[in-house]
Amino acid sequence: MQAQISETDQIKQFKEFLGTYNKLTENCFMDCVKDFTSREMTCSESCLQKYLKMTQRISMRFQEYHIQQNEALAAKAGLIGQPR
Repeated sequence: MQAQISETDQIKQFKEFLGTYNKLTENCFMDCVKDFTSREMTCSESCLQKYLKMTQRISMRFQEYHIQQNEALAAKAGLIGQPR
C-alpha cells in the first residue's frame, strides 16, 4: 500500500476541491448578491456557514456508516472463522 498520495490523485483531489469551491461560490453569489449592499455580506457568510455545517454533518454520518460496516464485517468474519 502506498504511504503517499500519488501526484495524479493529488491533482484529482485539488480539481474536486476547486469544483466544489466554485459551485459554492456561485450558489451563494446567486442567492445573496442583488445590489452589492452590506446585507449581502451577511447572507454570504450565512450561506457559507450552512454549507460548512452540512458538510460536517455528512462527514460524521459517513464515518458512522463506515464504523457500522466495519463492525458488521468483523462480526461476520468472526462467525465464519468459528468451528461449528
